[in-house]
Formats: sequence, structure tokens, C-alpha cells
Amino acid sequence: MRDYQYPLDLDWTTDEMVVVMKMWEVLEQAYEKGVSVDDFLKAYANFKKVVPSIGEERRLGREFEKLSGYSLYRGLQAAKAQGRGRFSLADSKKMQKERKKK
Repeated sequence: MRDYQYPLDLDWTTDEMVVVMKMWEVLEQAYEKGVSVDDFLKAYANFKKVVPSIGEERRLGREFEKLSGYSLYRGLQAAKAQGRGRFSLADSKKMQKERKKK
């Protein structure tokens, strides 16, 4: 269970907030149990309609990663590399924790 709030912009409409929240939810799924590449890329495409600026995307992504430990950049790269089917970043999350311990 998450104990953090999704990074959102209060200037967004309710519909835009829902789209961005969906991106964070799909990213969480990618790290926790896996998600289909199609679902991830569709959520990302909708996210980019709300957040077209690469600078804002990076800012929000860094903020979400700081809160959750889940990287939007790594998720997107993994989805693109997989191409189709399902992918999971669960092992990636474990490796990050191990690196931090060292």
C-alpha cells in the first residue's frame, strides 16, 4: 500500500488529473506485478497530452521517483525495449535497494 501522494498540478482539470494519476498507477503496476506494454504506452501517450513539456515530465517523474522509488524514465525505457507483451520492473526495484545498501 502506498503512503505518498501523486505529484499533480492544481491547475489541471479533473480529467487531466485522472490521466496523470493513471500514469502513476500503471508505473506502480510495472514495478509491483508487471503490466502490458500496450497499457503502459497508452497511459504514457495520454500523460504526454496533459504534460507535453519534457521539462515538466522530468520534474514530475523525479518527484514521483523521490516519493515512490519508481522511475518513469526506466519504466518507459523498459516498455519500449520489451516492445509487446508484458514487462515487470520488480527485479529492477530489488536491485536498486541492494545497491543502496552497499
